[in-house]
Amino acid sequence: MSWLRDSLRDFWERGDKLLLFLCLTASGYGLVLIYSATRYQNDNRSIIIQALGVLLGTVAYILLSSVDLELFTEKTWKLLLLFNIAFNLLVRVPGLGVEAGGNLNWVRFPGFPVNIQPAEVTKITFILLFAYQCSKLQERGISRPSAVFQLAGHAILMAGVIVAASGDKGMPLVYLFLFVIMCWCAGVKFRWYALAGVVGAVGVALLWPRVSGQYWARRITVVIDHVMGNQDTLYDQTMDMGWQQTRSVLAIGSGGLRGQGYLQGVQTQSPYEPSLPARSTDEIFAVCGEELGLIGCFIIILLLAAIILRCVWVARKAPSPMTALTAMGFAGMLLFQSALNIGMCLYVLPIVGLTLPFFSYGGSSIITMFAAMGVVSSIKTRSLPSWLKDRSAI
Repeated sequence: MSWLRDSLRDFWERGDKLLLFLCLTASGYGLVLIYSATRYQNDNRSIIIQALGVLLGTVAYILLSSVDLELFTEKTWKLLLLFNIAFNLLVRVPGLGVEAGGNLNWVRFPGFPVNIQPAEVTKITFILLFAYQCSKLQERGISRPSAVFQLAGHAILMAGVIVAASGDKGMPLVYLFLFVIMCWCAGVKFRWYALAGVVGAVGVALLWPRVSGQYWARRITVVIDHVMGNQDTLYDQTMDMGWQQTRSVLAIGSGGLRGQGYLQGVQTQSPYEPSLPARSTDEIFAVCGEELGLIGCFIIILLLAAIILRCVWVARKAPSPMTALTAMGFAGMLLFQSALNIGMCLYVLPIVGLTLPFFSYGGSSIITMFAAMGVVSSIKTRSLPSWLKDRSAI
């Protein structure tokens, strides 16, 4: 147990206690919302699993705060790449893979209390590995065509493995966004983004007529029609593709400034249809809007913004390019998932099945988030003091 005492002492002396406080505050708020969202089921299993996830996540945060992740990544980067691919492929192993929401996203290990979503876990190792790759390519110029193609190949490989293994088209978007934001922070020239934008626009124009009738494409068109006020797709918006978002907007709008009251939300507390779907996961923001109003939603956004800005602050104090990119990667991950989930609840972005970090129900999700912030804390413990940072730049 000496290693545990050493980890606790190291964390107490140098770990990012403010970041842990923000994470615990956000997840505590999330527990309050999850309890309300699942109360109609008369079953406390969800709240128990989430509380256990917060506890395990806190332990992971403290332990990772004392690990030198830069040295670890440098020594094991080949194993990390293999792990990222193999772990996502576990969903295809008979007896392990579990289907939910139409996708084979989960893995059930015998004896483990919660299912694990491999794509959630490998976000951490992907960011570490991608930051290491960027830092190495920076030495010879990261905007060289060969360097950009290597980085793009890495991101496309991971996104492709997830889609091929699970069928999930939402989580790969996070990996592709991480590729974009981390390349930008690493110094990839703007011309590459302009070129990618042109190629992407041409590709969409050529392929859209062929795919516009598919299920996932209709998720996009129904949002566009809703935003543009197109009434020709009223059936889609109210009974089919836009059903979940329609209920979400109604819940948020009915809450007003102060909400209908905790445990008093009409849709949140209703066990009958029509009610708010996915209320403890994808639509937890709508639960907050209905019961706690605009004020409650603003508190969620404020807490998430504080966590993201803390990650950016750590990145600015980081001792090396790799650790700075790692912290920015986690900040980008939180920003993208938060914006996409909230936009989904407000009916301005399509449903992609991404939860709201720290607030939505999900054992593997909450543990992963705390572990990711533990990596950021480990970077903070090794930050250079300002006077030494100035000298190192000479």
